[in-house]
Amino acid sequence: MFAPKVQNPALAALLIVCACAFIAATTLFAKALGTDQFGTPLHPFQISFGRFLFALLTLGTVALILRPTLQRPHLGLHLARTTSGWAGVTLMFASVAYIPLADATAISFLNPVFGMILAIPLLGERVGKWRWLAAGIALVGAMILLRPTPEGFQPAALLALGAAVALGLELSFIKKLTGREGPFSILLVNNAIGLCIAGFAVSFVWTQPSGAQWALMAGVGCAMAAAQACFVNGMARADASFVAPFSYATLIFAALYDVAFYGVIPDGVTVLGAAIIIGGALLLALREGGRAKPTAKRPPL
Repeated sequence: MFAPKVQNPALAALLIVCACAFIAATTLFAKALGTDQFGTPLHPFQISFGRFLFALLTLGTVALILRPTLQRPHLGLHLARTTSGWAGVTLMFASVAYIPLADATAISFLNPVFGMILAIPLLGERVGKWRWLAAGIALVGAMILLRPTPEGFQPAALLALGAAVALGLELSFIKKLTGREGPFSILLVNNAIGLCIAGFAVSFVWTQPSGAQWALMAGVGCAMAAAQACFVNGMARADASFVAPFSYATLIFAALYDVAFYGVIPDGVTVLGAAIIIGGALLLALREGGRAKPTAKRPPL
């Protein structure tokens, strides 16, 4: 078993905010790769391949230097978790080529809602009125962001919605892995399996990237590795209910990157939909955090 980290809420908050900046950077790089800014647009499978390749190279280098103690992995859970995670990031990378980063990021925040729903059949969890209310609020925000009118509907937004479903499924498998293995071990195995899956998928669509595109793919992988490292270490140093609000800083960074690099300013629909989704997801996170405390013996929500 791995030794738990010393609790440090301030450091945890800083690590989560750093993770948010890196996560938003991966979507920024993916957007550049999925458009013709630096050559022929790359297929989302190819962008995902770069993400797992360079993330594994980064983590592998760290492992060679630090020589951490690794636990024996539960391969079945890792395979299920990584497959759903690969599908989620691939759909996310596909969506940002067509819609603003802020919209795609906000829709992806539905993943804890879908994780809650999928936990019913997969984990046998009971869901009460407060958790259903949180899910309903978040889904209303998603409907606003989807702009379901003939003039405003963006089909690519459905890709981001699919990403949220896949990442929600990943959350269910992550819950099963919690307590079994240390953070670094989980990251290393996740990216190794992910590279195998992504390598098979990209073999059907591979095109030769330009030098700039190779650099951007390296940026996607290194930024994701940094984000994962910050996130798991932040989560290990404070309660989930404390760090949850800071995780929504991803949307702030995504909006800032959109303005800085593409001149896209979030409109009122984006702000309203994102605020509603975050409100619902935050309510769910806070209720989950309250239920997780062993001293708070409450009936199922």
